[in-house]
Amino acid sequence: MRSKNPEYFKLIEDFINEYRDTNGTVPSNAEMSAGTGLSSATVSRYLAKMKEDGLISYDGHRTLQTKMMQRSRDISVMVPILGEVACGLPRYAEENIEEYIPLPKAYIGQGNYYLLRAKGDSMVEIGIDDGDLVLVRQESTAESGQVVVALIEEEATLKRFFPEPERNRIRLHPENQEMNDIFVDACEIQGIAVKVIKDII
Repeated sequence: MRSKNPEYFKLIEDFINEYRDTNGTVPSNAEMSAGTGLSSATVSRYLAKMKEDGLISYDGHRTLQTKMMQRSRDISVMVPILGEVACGLPRYAEENIEEYIPLPKAYIGQGNYYLLRAKGDSMVEIGIDDGDLVLVRQESTAESGQVVVALIEEEATLKRFFPEPERNRIRLHPENQEMNDIFVDACEIQGIAVKVIKDII
């Protein structure tokens, strides 16, 4: 095998890490080629050598991980921001993801999570203000009293969930004494709010 340029290893690895930090996923070979100025064939050869030397793990499309990413994976997870909760919840698809934020695993615990921007003041009395990021664990069911993202006729709302089976309805309670409860026959639970991330000014 022809000799390798050590600078190319660092160039490729740095590009992969920076791309992952910005986009929440790893670049394709074509993106690595465009980002580093190296040909696709050169990128492929160097990736093969980097895998052989244990500098990366690589099992196919978008599965590449550098040593830095492997260390980061052990202590943090990339959580997507999916938009504003009051404007309807985007489906969990890559084209709806605004950006990713790394959060420590110890902070969020087990499960699949996403972030939504709170819009409005319906939950201010439990500390969720307009513009805050709400960390939501993906769930399709909830216990009475939990704060949920509830989808009602394609519009999402963040409210405290109280099923009332004896009345064949669900009560969605805003944590704002100036607002009234919402009563619906049914709703789709999109997740349970577990934490709030906010700026302190």
